[in-house]
Amino acid sequence: MSPRSHRMAIVGTGGIAAAHAEAIRASAGRAHLVAAADVDIDRARTFAAAWDAPHAYASLTELLREEQVDLICLCTPPGQHAPLAAQCLRAGVTVLVEKPPTLSLAELDELAALERRSPGHVATVFQHRFGPAAVRLRRMVADGELGRPLLATCATQWYRDDAYFAVPWRGNWTTEGGGPTMGHGIHQFDLLFSVLGPWREVSALAARQARSTDTEDVSMALVTFENGAVATVVNSVVSPRQTSALRFDFERATVEVEHLYGYTDDDWTLTAAPGHEDVLARWTPGSGGAPSGHADQLAAVLDALDNGEPPPVTVEDARRTMEFIAALYASAFTGERVRSGQIGPDSPFWLRMNGTAAPWDKVNTQ
Repeated sequence: MSPRSHRMAIVGTGGIAAAHAEAIRASAGRAHLVAAADVDIDRARTFAAAWDAPHAYASLTELLREEQVDLICLCTPPGQHAPLAAQCLRAGVTVLVEKPPTLSLAELDELAALERRSPGHVATVFQHRFGPAAVRLRRMVADGELGRPLLATCATQWYRDDAYFAVPWRGNWTTEGGGPTMGHGIHQFDLLFSVLGPWREVSALAARQARSTDTEDVSMALVTFENGAVATVVNSVVSPRQTSALRFDFERATVEVEHLYGYTDDDWTLTAAPGHEDVLARWTPGSGGAPSGHADQLAAVLDALDNGEPPPVTVEDARRTMEFIAALYASAFTGERVRSGQIGPDSPFWLRMNGTAAPWDKVNTQ
């Protein structure tokens, strides 16, 4: 018997919502969109009509009252993620939350506590984990085929002009949670962590170089991992030549990917160390295909729901990445190295990512 088709809804119908709707459409009947909700009801109705959803609502409250849904995609601005995800959990509904899942570790820990009391789950959108090449790389690492991981570099160097930050919630600690560390580079270093495993310590800096924002527009970090690997992480929104790049140096090979907003197998290369040319045959990439995106993750989420399992990426998985962000800011703003597990409820960086406040003047009066 084929798995049933899951009833889905999208809350927040701005730009990223279309990627979720397209993923649902690409699910080959495994899911269907039954409703959309937005505080701008006209926008919700336009979106619903464009994606063949029969119903549109002005709020999540109204949607949950009127619809029976299996999964909600939360695509609102970041400041609304935690309260709306909590509302889904209290209704017993599983929610797939766009990045960043919350504005702070405190909010994420609160969602984790709610999840333990709910039949629903919280999953975070980190779609680059699910492209075929990333899945293949993690399998080869787990099987020991590449040897020990030694060194990695991770760079998200993008360009966002002043007009981009004219949107009121952007560039503001209280509504966006952070700058490119929180909202842009998060996808690449989450993929880094999914390959290399738990990080142990971070030493970092952050700066506001060119944009009139309260948040940073550049950050850099040196990271050590529990397995002994070391890495650099760079996040920027002031880089005219845009790139998203990861490089992993293992004992037996270097594995690299460079793309912008989504990779295909063609964007990856593997270079064997002398004497280890046999790893080339085991890499066996496909050719082309769609860029890594929401459809890959939604397929994995639907697999989990069909099997009665928590969908990926779990709160515990997302917390490793969110804790790194908090640690990066803590290191940058205090000048100290920060270890994993060091930021708890007694730390200002647990309550908010800017913790003790950024070392530059505030420009946003909101």
